[in-house]
Amino acid sequence: MEKSILRVEDLRVYYETPEGVVHAVDGVTFHLREGERLGIVGESGSGKSTVALALLRLIKPPGKVVGGRVYLDSVDLLDLNEEEMRRLRLSQLALIPQGAMNALNPVLKVRDQLLLPLHDHGVQLTKAEADSLVRDLLQRVGLPSQVAELYPHELSGGMKQRVCIAIAIAMNPKVIIADEPTSALDVVVQWQIMDTLRQLQQTLGAAVIVIGHDMGLMAQTVDRIGVMYAGKLVELAPTAELLRHPLHPYTQLLIASLPSLDKRGEFQGIPGLPPSLLSPPPGCRFHPRCPKAFDRCSAEEPTLREVRPDHYVACHLW
Repeated sequence: MEKSILRVEDLRVYYETPEGVVHAVDGVTFHLREGERLGIVGESGSGKSTVALALLRLIKPPGKVVGGRVYLDSVDLLDLNEEEMRRLRLSQLALIPQGAMNALNPVLKVRDQLLLPLHDHGVQLTKAEADSLVRDLLQRVGLPSQVAELYPHELSGGMKQRVCIAIAIAMNPKVIIADEPTSALDVVVQWQIMDTLRQLQQTLGAAVIVIGHDMGLMAQTVDRIGVMYAGKLVELAPTAELLRHPLHPYTQLLIASLPSLDKRGEFQGIPGLPPSLLSPPPGCRFHPRCPKAFDRCSAEEPTLREVRPDHYVACHLW
């Protein structure tokens, strides 16, 4: 069995609000293998991005990681102090943030934004070394070296996203977390960005978690897909297996809602709305919307278990 570089066990992230406690991530467990691309998909509000921020210890009040374990190799990230975690970010665990438009500093040139994180990690470079590194990083993400002297407002959306990727790979991290790396980009640029990310991941040998809601894009770029619903991971399987044999009714409906060029027909949506995470329904959180629900679904919460080789599902049907 391949070695896991990252293991997440029973991760829980709650937000205290005047109305009560929001269970944003509620008992999520998965592992990431060395050199693997893992996709995490789900509707808006399902907890995908909260998982990403929790792994990097970037949850801000009123949010709080209230339980679980996150092991990078054998180190539990939730046990580290703030300075230890700061040193580990970027050097071993890097984030490509959602919305490159807002992630870059508008008053710093691209060159400075590439070098600043290295300086923060105590990396000393001569001017010649810095010039060479900046050129190399820009080349690796498909940008010409003259981009180094530009400001973010002089770049297109796709170029800004490539700069964010260049920052993320600057210290050759073991794990890269890409939080909706193609949001707000047109379809052609989305594919280019995902292809760049795939090529970089292979040359770096890093493992990647890609978070998004575009099942079609994920299907062609990741090795395994995890499906989240209402703060829980409901299914996890190799991509081809998940698309051919989805086991959870929510995954089945998600896949059925994808447009197809092979056959004509009505667009299928998923009836109803996701539940409030302030007061989630008892039992399975999908049961109020599930066409296959039966009595046990509203009374008992299903656990994520392996029902086929490397295929996990949280559903009483299995």
